[in-house]
Parts: sequence; C-alpha cells; structure tokens
Amino acid sequence: MPRWVRDGYEEYARRLAAECRLRLVEIAPGHRGRNSDLARTVRDEGERMLKAIPRDCLVLALDVEGRSWSTAQLAGQMQQWLASGRDTALLVGGPEGLSEACIRRADGRWSLSPLTLPHPLVRVLLAEQLYRAWSILRGHPYHRG
Repeated sequence: MPRWVRDGYEEYARRLAAECRLRLVEIAPGHRGRNSDLARTVRDEGERMLKAIPRDCLVLALDVEGRSWSTAQLAGQMQQWLASGRDTALLVGGPEGLSEACIRRADGRWSLSPLTLPHPLVRVLLAEQLYRAWSILRGHPYHRG
C-alpha cells in the first residue's frame, strides 16, 4: 500500500483505545491476469479470509448491498459490538468483492457507500469512521455532528 494509506490507517488505529483496538489482517490477493479464473480467485481469497477469522467472532461483510448507517447509527452499532464481549471481524473484499462463502458466514452486511471505492481508500475510511464512532461513544469532541 502507498505510504499515505499506511499513515492514514495507522493514525486512526493508534487513536483508538485498547477496548476498541483495530487490528489489520491482510490476506494475500489471488493472481489477476489476462487468463485468470476470477471466480476461482475470489473463492480462494474467501477461503483464506474465513480461515483468518478468530473463533466466536461477530463477522460483518463490507458489501455495497449491505446496510448503510449514519455516523450516529454506526456508533450505536459499535456500542452493541463492544457490549457483546465478542471480537468483531470486518471483511473487505478485493476488486471483485467478497466470496459467497464470506457473505454467508457474515452475521451482517455493512455498506460504506453505494459508490465503488478503491481498496486503499476503504482502509483509511473504515479506520476513520470507526474512530469517529468510538469518539461519539466516549463524548470526545472529534465528531461534530
């Protein structure tokens, strides 16, 4: 990832308290080329993603067809995630999206936007929105909604 992506992600991840730690687990992307079998590539990526999910985790698939939340609604969702006592895994797919197996495994689906967003930007946007939601829950002045 470009430096601006690493720096942006790390900035917001660092701001989160230990109770809401953000940990990035990168899954190696499959080969994409002229003669690639994209369906197989997505399926293989999905299998690797599912194996990386910790046991008893709440799983949310980031998917354009998922539910959209306002920032305040995201804070409410985060409050529920934190209160559950379970870790939460957020699955972000590659250029072709998530595998069907990942969608089926998910306990819910979240749409950041109806727009198609580049993967590097999603990483930063997701970290920032999670920090913003956490700041609402803690009464921190970061969010001015």
